[in-house]
Amino acid sequence: MTDLVLATANPHKTTEMRAILEQLGFTVHPRPSDVPDVDETALTLEGNALLKAHALVTATGMVAVADDTGLFVDALDGQPGVRSARYAGDDANDEANVIKLLGALEGTDARSARFRTVIAVVYPDGREVLVDGVLEGVITLAPRGSGGFGYDPVFAPDETPGRTLAELSAEEKNTISHRARALQAVPEALSA
Repeated sequence: MTDLVLATANPHKTTEMRAILEQLGFTVHPRPSDVPDVDETALTLEGNALLKAHALVTATGMVAVADDTGLFVDALDGQPGVRSARYAGDDANDEANVIKLLGALEGTDARSARFRTVIAVVYPDGREVLVDGVLEGVITLAPRGSGGFGYDPVFAPDETPGRTLAELSAEEKNTISHRARALQAVPEALSA
């Protein structure tokens, strides 16, 4: 099996996921434009990834890969977590989410956090495979960098001290990111 259809409609995630999966030898198909959005109603990253992957299998009949990612901030008891994309409200954009996060951390030096991505691969016969990836880091005092998306401008990985994900090249990010780590675990998980 080398053909996969992506469940994400996010162009940034599509670019990242396609680059990594193609390097791993997969043929990646974008989500068809006529597939409606999936309501992410699960209470876990695993649940939301599976909801999206199952929806794409149903719509396309192909093996589908979906992700769900959360930013877990220790000082905020793990928030925004599974609601990261909707932290500032259901129609929030990246900027609104970052502003709310920085406001919630104002006045604290405790800024440790981690990104966690769960990847779900679902087959037309119903078989499910889950893998995940984690990237430890800290939340910066202010946004920095012009690359990436989401919380990338305020997340500085432990592995790149002093630089946020938005300050890394796409190649650097695709080497160390939470999503890259999860995607790199896919081939071994599929062969198990």
